[in-house]
Amino acid sequence: MVAPGKTVKVHYTGTLDDGSIFDTSEGRDPLEFQVGSGQVIPGFDAAIQNMDEGSTDTIKIPSSEAYGDVREDMIATIPHEQFPDGLNPEVGQTLQLRTPDGALPVRVVDVKDEGVTIDGNHPLAGKDLTFELTVVGVS
Repeated sequence: MVAPGKTVKVHYTGTLDDGSIFDTSEGRDPLEFQVGSGQVIPGFDAAIQNMDEGSTDTIKIPSSEAYGDVREDMIATIPHEQFPDGLNPEVGQTLQLRTPDGALPVRVVDVKDEGVTIDGNHPLAGKDLTFELTVVGVS
């Protein structure tokens, strides 16, 4: 049985509610991490502890146990004149916002005459996630 402190190797495919795949280990080495160390999202860590080496399971992780809810305080509209000259933000682009705590990656989600709307939430915030997991090693 997988237990905290053990190192596991897991093959996985992560999907959203619409069935689209957002990440997979297919074609790559399995994900390796120490259980209970905080290296993966809490729901993933908890689910793996109910499995044995060689077992496969499909788990659903609510957003609260994944990347959290969307935080409105992480979304802002910045006037165009506050961007450096020559920078023309486009929807989907990732920018680095300088903060007192360091750089924060933000996504450009809208560009209008009044400004550029940026979102500092994780792209999977607010989304429930489904994973198909196969434990391929425990040590």
